[in-house]
Parts: sequence; C-alpha cells; structure tokens
Amino acid sequence: MCGIVAYLGQRRAQPILIEGLKRLEYRGYDSAGVAIRCADGMHLAKAVGRIMMLENEAALRSCDAGTLGIAHTRWATHGGPSVENAHPHTDASGKLAVVHNGIIENHSALRKLLEQEGVVFRSETDSEVLPHLFAKYYRGDLAEAVRQGLKEVRGTYGIAVIHADNPDALVAARNGSPLIVGIGDGEFVVASDASAIIAHTTRVVYLEDREIVTLTRDGFSTSTIDAVPTSKEIQEVEWDLEQIEKKGYAHFMLKEIYEQPESLADTTRGRIDIEEATAVLGGLRAFAKELTRAKRIILTGCGTAWHSALIGEYLFEDLARIPVEVEYASEFRYRNPIIEDGTVVVAISQSGETADTLAAVREARNKGALTLGIVNVVGSTIARETDAGVYLHAGPEIGVASTKAFTSQVMVLFLMTLFLGRRRHMAHHHAVNIIQALTRVPDQVRDLLKQDGHIEEIARTYKDRENWLYLGRGYNFPIALEGALKLKEISYVHAEGLPAAEMKHGPIALITPDMPVVFLANRGLQYDKIMSNIEEVRSRGGRVIAVATEGDEEIGSHADHVIRVPDVGESLQPLLNVVPLQLLAYHVAVMRGCAVDKPRNLAKSVTVE
Repeated sequence: MCGIVAYLGQRRAQPILIEGLKRLEYRGYDSAGVAIRCADGMHLAKAVGRIMMLENEAALRSCDAGTLGIAHTRWATHGGPSVENAHPHTDASGKLAVVHNGIIENHSALRKLLEQEGVVFRSETDSEVLPHLFAKYYRGDLAEAVRQGLKEVRGTYGIAVIHADNPDALVAARNGSPLIVGIGDGEFVVASDASAIIAHTTRVVYLEDREIVTLTRDGFSTSTIDAVPTSKEIQEVEWDLEQIEKKGYAHFMLKEIYEQPESLADTTRGRIDIEEATAVLGGLRAFAKELTRAKRIILTGCGTAWHSALIGEYLFEDLARIPVEVEYASEFRYRNPIIEDGTVVVAISQSGETADTLAAVREARNKGALTLGIVNVVGSTIARETDAGVYLHAGPEIGVASTKAFTSQVMVLFLMTLFLGRRRHMAHHHAVNIIQALTRVPDQVRDLLKQDGHIEEIARTYKDRENWLYLGRGYNFPIALEGALKLKEISYVHAEGLPAAEMKHGPIALITPDMPVVFLANRGLQYDKIMSNIEEVRSRGGRVIAVATEGDEEIGSHADHVIRVPDVGESLQPLLNVVPLQLLAYHVAVMRGCAVDKPRNLAKSVTVE
C-alpha cells in the first residue's frame, strides 16, 4: 500500500502520473515510483521520500513520448523504505511492470516456487512475486497472464500492470483493495482514490472484488478473474477539483476543521421532516420495518469511526431505547460474534474501504445480520456490500486525521436515532426539540471557530509537554478519546483519554506537576462529579484545560484555561466539544514542526488488515 495511479491515452503519461501521486500524498507514504512504456522499452524511476525526489529522478530517466504508465506511493509493510522495495516492480526482463496495494498472504510459498524456477528477487516485498508470476504466464496476452497469475494468489490486491511489448494495453484488478477507472475522452486514468482522477474526468467505474479490467485505446472490458464477463455502470464522481484544494489554508486539516459548519449542514440537508419530527433517510426506507423491530444494534468501526460509534451507543440507547454494542472492527470477525435474529450491524468508515471494517461487514452478513453502512465516499466497497446505508455528504477529507468526517458521522447517528426513535418510543415534542437543536449546530460550530486564537495560545503554553490526559463523562467520554487520538496522530505526543471516574483507578498515578489535563466539563447531570475530578488533578499540580458551558462562572476558579462552548443538551455536546480539541491538536502539531496532513506511519485509508 498505499496509492496507485495508471494512465493510458494520447497525452504524455509522466506529468499525469506525477500529478496523480501528489494528489494521493495525503494517504501517507515513504517511497514512490513510476514506470513508463517508451519506444525503446520500459523506463523505471524510484525514490525514497517525497514525490519531489521521484520527480527529479523521473525527469532524468523517463521518456517524453510515453503515453502508457503506472505509478505508486508505498507505505512499508514487507521490507523497509528503500529504492529496491519501492514500486513498480518488474520481472527479470524488465518488460513487465506492476504496482500493488494490499498484502499477498501466500507470498512466501510463491517466492520459493519461483526461486526454484530460477527467478532472482531484488526486494524484500511480498509484491514482487506478482510481476514474476505474470511473466511466467505471459504469451502475448497481458490480461490472460494476469488472470492466470492471480488464480495462484491468496490475499488482498489492487494492481495495475503494463508490458513493454503491449503499448496499447493496461490491465488492472482488485480484491479487497479499492481501484477506480476514470473514463476520459480517448484516455483512461486508473487510481486507488478518486482524487487522482477528477482533474481529468468525473466519469468512473468502480471495480468489484476479483474483477479485472482490460483497457485499450479503443475502450475497456471487465470480467471476473475466472473470465466471466461483467457489465459495469459508469458513474459520476460527486466531488470536483476545487473541493480538494487548500483554498489558502496552511493545511488540509485546518481547512477541514473550518469546513465543519458547511459539512454538518450538508449532512442534514433534505433529511429532516419538521412536520413529522423525524429524519428522512432514503437509504434506510426499504428496511424501515426491520429496523423498527431490531432487537439489538452492533456499531463497528476503527479509530475515529469507533469513537463516533461510542457516541452512537449513547444516542440509540438513551433516545431510541435500543440495546447497542460497540465493537472494534478489527476484533469483530475473530471472536465468533453471536448474531441473533433481529441484530443489525452498522459499519462506520470515512473511506468506505477500511479493510477491518469491511471484513466485519462480511462476517455479519455471513451470519445473517442486516448490515448498514455509514460512509463518506459514494460507490465505496462498504457502500456497495451493505444492505443499506447513509452517506455523510461531508465532502472530500484529505487530512489523515479525521475531523469533519467525524462530526458528520455523529450527525448521521443522530439522524438515525431520530429515524428509529420516532418509530419506537420517542414522543413528537421530544423529537421537535432535538431537531431544533440540531439545526442550530452549524452556526454554533461557526462561532466556536472564532476562539481559534485563544486555543492557539493554550497550545503554545503546553506544546512541549510529552504527556497529556483527556477526561470526560457520559456522552463526553468518547470525545475525551477522540481528543487524545487527534493529539497522538499529528503531534506524536503521548495522550490518553479516559472516563473521568476511572482516573482514580490507576491513571491518577500519572499526574505530575504542570501536566496538561483536558476536562470536558459542560453543565449536565455529572457536572459536580467532574468538578471533583478537577480538584483531584489540581491537588497534584496538574494544569487544567476545561471545555465548559458558556455562562458557567464557577469553572473559572478551578481551571487554568477555559474554552467556552454553547449551552446545549448533553446529547449534543459531542458535536461542539470536539471542535476546540481538533484545533488544540492542530496547533500543538504545527508548533512542534510536525507534518500535520501526512503524519508519520499513518495512512488515510487503511486497506490492509
């Protein structure tokens, strides 16, 4: 993993491939490479580090006339970052080149077999078995060679393959790793992410698992790995190029934090029926009866999506009165979960391609559960493989650390709670109050962003601290987790989120003088308890940063710093409280000189298990 771009057309391939790789930089990578088919053979260039390093290398070694090529950004999985381990990989002749996302699980066995046949490997990667395997079956028909080779492969892959003897053919295939074919005017752009395509075309085809596409200058055809022809619908990508530009912001993450008033409004637009006091979710309409009769809901996701699921648990149980369990998607399939009649499994993923979450969906479906997806990317694998679902409509999120997708996930879970609650136990007047409060949230977030300067000064005070604690109760416990995760992801500072009551059961031993402790201290049922926790920290010399309710005069005498948020009901507090924590993490990371949009060792979409 992590990013694939391939081109076949009439224009020079090299600048298109390099531009595509730059648009995939946000996914994270440690090396990159490009292969271009030229009149005198295959031209290959690789570099460790940023795309600029590759661009310098490619400019020296590539050909101007080549109109067919493949490129890749890699996050190391098998073998460390090196030129040898970077993609594309080639066969012994140097004529067949492959880029690969995913993991070949049986690569060791295939490697031994190929070595016995005289193949000499040049890298430590699992991916290098692919070009040698395809070359073994190549007899002039590239698609057939790929098809025969993939029959021996066990694992996940998104691949693009070219051959120096086939100037008019580009072959791509997927199994568990996303791949999109962009269809332009006399040209094709294949990529693992639509952001590398939309500068050239918005017309795309999404490949399914175990599906292969053969692209020529005359058109394209798709089939299964077993050579059964398939029919594909050409779809329109809903994002445009302007949406994925920074628009003057220093980082994509900051831009996306500031986009939350609009993204939250977009998430709710057309989805609220004020007269009936309910949510209108067209993606769930066909399953309304099954959802109304549901006996249990399992919410599953990874990372930030798992935190939104925790908030969903509070919402569904508190307001819709449905029993809920929250599962790490990475653990769900391996613990033989009990799926009884009436169980609904809801998978949450920004990209809709998260490998662990997709595996959880498949396990749930195999066990007979109704599966729903909450995703941001239209046409993504989870969107296609679940029975129904709801799109976030948050717009493209480029920063690796999720911000606007998280708040849109929480908003969708709120809408689903209304949708189910009104069909079960929620009274009309109660729903009206919730809807009125929800419609105010975008403007409240917009006002919160005006405190950016104040939050930046708090960050400046504690930017050099290496240990932070985030504490909250009830609905705000997941926000404590999310605030800590944001700081860890982009500033590389150790941070821990906890239910505030758990601090005294061990973690209180971590409190040292001047240690920053962030409290979610809104007015609510557990306000007095939170105040007691604050005093426990203060008595040990900890420095208190409190997110507190506007108008709360008491908190000022108990906290070193106060960030004010609007006075809303407890169920709505997560949507507001998380915004200052996003800004706090952002400013700490910038002041520490970290790569905010491309944090080390992280990828935007984790497509390997």
